[in-house]
Amino acid sequence: MEMEMKYGEDYHYLPVTSLNSGVGLDAAVDVYVVTIQIVNVCFVSFPDRDNWVLVDAGMPRSSDDIVAAAEERFGTGTRPVAIVLTHGHFDHVGAIIELIERWNVPIYAHEEELPYLTGKLAYPPADPSASSGLVAKLSPWFPNEPIDLGARVTSLPADGSIPEMPGWKWIHTPGHTPGHVSLFRDADKALIAGDAFVTVKQESIYKVFTQKAEISGPPKYFTTDWQAAFHSVRRLAALQPTVAVTGHGVPLSGGELAASLQKLVTDFDRIAVPEQGKHVH
Repeated sequence: MEMEMKYGEDYHYLPVTSLNSGVGLDAAVDVYVVTIQIVNVCFVSFPDRDNWVLVDAGMPRSSDDIVAAAEERFGTGTRPVAIVLTHGHFDHVGAIIELIERWNVPIYAHEEELPYLTGKLAYPPADPSASSGLVAKLSPWFPNEPIDLGARVTSLPADGSIPEMPGWKWIHTPGHTPGHVSLFRDADKALIAGDAFVTVKQESIYKVFTQKAEISGPPKYFTTDWQAAFHSVRRLAALQPTVAVTGHGVPLSGGELAASLQKLVTDFDRIAVPEQGKHVH
């Protein structure tokens, strides 16, 4: 008998939002991004195959919003052929169980992220001392207990390919979490970065609400390995992406993206790494 999936006991709705919540836009060819409260989910489509894949699963209790966005984009009753998770933090898997139950599709994540998605390990607690921003100070209230998807989540193939996403590959970008991945399409150098870096200062509640574009490293209060985070950003910058959709903030493209990524790599210690905190060495 299949085991019951479950969220951690601390999973709950968070009354935080942004001016962009509910807004969708075409970030690249066949890449549609929708902001759910303060986090982005991506709908990657394949018109020649008449199907699509969901990347990440939003905030807790956001399944109705994600389904509504999908049906507005692809039609009533639509469902993806798969869901790919960049990592397992609460704001990227907040609606995953409801979506699995509704759509009954395979879920993929990096092998090193599976313990956090199958109830075996919890992420380290949020570190409010990593920033003076209000979001960081509120971070201990964010859900942190592991969810358990059991056998419903499967490891991504070791060769870098992504099931049901031809033309795309996954790239291991640890630092924010051990098994964090970003997705890259060689044909046009489109990047779905997850939280390897973001385009809003995620620790500031004002900037989160206004979604003011600002290149930043991964959210400080949840990032545990800053050396790995730097190497991940440098690896993504070396790909010279033409457009980047991040887990938080607006997509960046063209010269603005190139200049911002180069600035982040050059000044990573100043821009991204906290001046203090549990995980700063």
